[in-house]
Amino acid sequence: MRSVRRVNAALTNLTAARFYSARLAPRSEFAADVEKLPPQEPEVSKLSNGLVIASLENYSPTSKIGVFIKAGSRYESTSNLGITHALRLAANLTTKGVSSFKITRGIEAVGGSLSVTSTRENMIYTVECMRDYVDTVMEYLINVTAAQEFRPWELSELPTKLRLDNAVASQNTQLGVLENLHAAAYRSALSNPLYCPDFMIGQHTTEQLHHFVQSNFTTGRMALVGLGVSHSVLKQVGEHYLNMRSGTGVAGAPAKFRGGEIRDQKSGPLVHTAVVAESAATGSPEALAFGVLQQVLAAGPYVKRGSNVASKLYQAALKKNTGPFEVSAFNASYSDSGLFGIYTISQSASASDTIKAALKEVQKVVEGSVTEADVTQAKNQLRAKWLMDAESSDELLDEIGCQALETGTFVATVDLVQRLDSVSVTDVVKAAKMFVSGKKSMAASGNLANTPFVDEL
Repeated sequence: MRSVRRVNAALTNLTAARFYSARLAPRSEFAADVEKLPPQEPEVSKLSNGLVIASLENYSPTSKIGVFIKAGSRYESTSNLGITHALRLAANLTTKGVSSFKITRGIEAVGGSLSVTSTRENMIYTVECMRDYVDTVMEYLINVTAAQEFRPWELSELPTKLRLDNAVASQNTQLGVLENLHAAAYRSALSNPLYCPDFMIGQHTTEQLHHFVQSNFTTGRMALVGLGVSHSVLKQVGEHYLNMRSGTGVAGAPAKFRGGEIRDQKSGPLVHTAVVAESAATGSPEALAFGVLQQVLAAGPYVKRGSNVASKLYQAALKKNTGPFEVSAFNASYSDSGLFGIYTISQSASASDTIKAALKEVQKVVEGSVTEADVTQAKNQLRAKWLMDAESSDELLDEIGCQALETGTFVATVDLVQRLDSVSVTDVVKAAKMFVSGKKSMAASGNLANTPFVDEL
């Protein structure tokens, strides 16, 4: 308790000192002076306690800071399933240093925001504010990530929030299919859901939440990442205020691909299906080949509620459909595994023909239908996607944070796109062969009367 109070007091003093120094420092009134500021490269360093610090000074008027933690749903066990979902909703509860009201009021008072997201790999706590108020919001970021309290009377409201989240998520058919797909594809780790199962709602106690945090929220499993903030400031915060729990924590179970099928029979005119095989882990050369193969086949619509009508998969399925449909290549990479396949949305009567037409198109790639021109175009499309993603502060922060957390380094997007030059037609064909010959997993939702089982494909 005292240490948290000292953190809050130190950050308050630091804020005051910078405020007065900024008031005394001369500022130019001409925008032309800003243009002379030299571009900065991302900086990445690792502290002695294992915490990774990464930053990029982009001279933005707003700063965005995130704490990335290897504490995604894959690190849950059968006894605490859904605990990461509960942690997301408990992020703004009272901590050892500040109350729930002060967290909300303090961040809003400076026009900032606090958000918490999670994937199967990581949990990400992010604050955003005008750069003059970095020290203010940093106090709250430290409290919600390193000084949780989980008071029982505050946790009593979590079940209602969890049920509401689940009710909203259940309306998203695509999300449900992808959740079932991972459950069918893996035996552990990556099979864990992103949302709390209904039977676990209300089962997460204060002790369980504390145990999960103490086991996973350690400096060896964390990265402090900032955009529009000084690297030295982040290092100071990491050295003095995020060292309350050191170590590497508990290692998670490895992902084991098994293959399988989950079918969710529902009423309605449309059928959603996903058919995948195991692909490659993030950062591997094979992962680049699967990324290019996805673009060769169909990466999905480029506009909201649109269709990639020029893609190979769409054209192949067009002959089998008389009503609205969508078909695209699915590609997901994780630290130790990956999934690649096809995702289709079609009328119930044409579900079988649509799935088989898409699978046949992948088989054509194996048989040599893909050309050098196809691969070149796909690589250019993938380059454009990566470069456009890098223009978004949210995407850039996520990319820097995930790379820094996983490898302790960061490869800039301009350098990453150059690696695509090494991907050849042979590599793309090899990736397609891995899918065609690999063991399949399948998830389907809708009126499945005409949807084949995975062993019939």
